[in-house]
Amino acid sequence: MKNKEKLKPLPLHTTDEEAEHFLDTADLSEYDLSGFKPAHLKFARPMVTFEIGLSPEQVEALDMIASRDGTDRERVARRFIEEGVSASVSKEEA
Repeated sequence: MKNKEKLKPLPLHTTDEEAEHFLDTADLSEYDLSGFKPAHLKFARPMVTFEIGLSPEQVEALDMIASRDGTDRERVARRFIEEGVSASVSKEEA
């Protein structure tokens, strides 16, 4: 085990791709991982998967946004759906 004073701080990454590249190429024994704590994620409900049809233009738009945001089209689509559902529910409650 290396001396803690000689360990490097973990770099920050702005995209999933940067983080994945770092994990694929870095020697983690060189970094200070002492701040990590186990995460226990709990979801209120299980996720449900379903299919929807999109036009090629819509898929292309999702891909452009995903590329800009450093994520994938599924996450972008999920975010749009979540925002739309939340806005719709908020309007009904008002």
